[in-house]
Amino acid sequence: MAEKKEKKEKEDEEEVEEKGEKGEYELKDLPGVGSTIAKKLEEAGFTDLMALAVMPPAELSQAIDVSEGVARKIIVAARKFLKLDFDTGLAYEKRRKEIIKITTGSKNLDNLIGGGVETKAILEAFGAFGCGKTQLGLQLAINAQLPIEEGGANGKVIFIDTEGTFRPERVKQLAIAKGLDPEKVLNNILVARAFNSDHQILLLDKIRDLLNQGEPIRLIIVDSLTSHFRAEYVGRGTLADRQQKLNKYLHTLMRYAEQYNLAVYVTNQVMADPAMMFGDPTRAIGGHIVGHASTYRLYLRRGKQNSRIAKLIDSPNLPDNETVFFITSYGISDKED
Repeated sequence: MAEKKEKKEKEDEEEVEEKGEKGEYELKDLPGVGSTIAKKLEEAGFTDLMALAVMPPAELSQAIDVSEGVARKIIVAARKFLKLDFDTGLAYEKRRKEIIKITTGSKNLDNLIGGGVETKAILEAFGAFGCGKTQLGLQLAINAQLPIEEGGANGKVIFIDTEGTFRPERVKQLAIAKGLDPEKVLNNILVARAFNSDHQILLLDKIRDLLNQGEPIRLIIVDSLTSHFRAEYVGRGTLADRQQKLNKYLHTLMRYAEQYNLAVYVTNQVMADPAMMFGDPTRAIGGHIVGHASTYRLYLRRGKQNSRIAKLIDSPNLPDNETVFFITSYGISDKED
């Protein structure tokens, strides 16, 4: 009996692998996934195997209303199907050629972060109010729509606004300065106003649905990342819960970035460190959780004569450095207006 069952499982796996190679797979082809669970998966927006393979079991369990054990079996089956395993550094290098770099509008700033804002990565910009975080986000929302050969990503943009900072009139001004149709540019920016941290988290599911529907999203902007979490989780007693939710939020953004080859730009608030006796006491909110999750970290501050100074705090491949740029009537630039 055991031998017969083992033989049947082997035949099923061979059939699934054969369908996978031909690109003819369906969700119900996965071992342990029948037509009922397949329907639940489709209704929850899981039409792609990679989305299943990288999903935490607890999250999938909640999304499709099955036990965590069943969810884990589905995820393991999807991973086996996709043959997710170690790869050579050379093969990894080839995959990195898919990365697109979105220009900021400033050559100085582009050079500082390695040629532009990368897809498959999170760029965090933190600094005091008025340092240019939102202005950079609005500029990127326009530049991401440009053709790739012009420093864009030829796609749409998601803008999650937690502080009421999105201004269509400024977007139009920047679009006209680039010779673009302002109405078309605004139409390609999908804006959502998040009113609390739960709403902010919920919007991630909406983004997943849009991506699964085939929307050509190339940039997600969150302005700002920590505003609601900072306001709602007050005191040391709530710190662990806040950090856990922030960690999960950022890892979901990173998963989207990797899976769909899109860029993520998040702005972050700051605080003054009272223990700092000498030097700049400015510290980003979110602690090590945000620091470790961000691929690139930029510290923005005001400089002399209306300039802005950008300092690269952290990068996996670039040295710490800083540069100067300007916020002008026509956008982010290397020259003063």
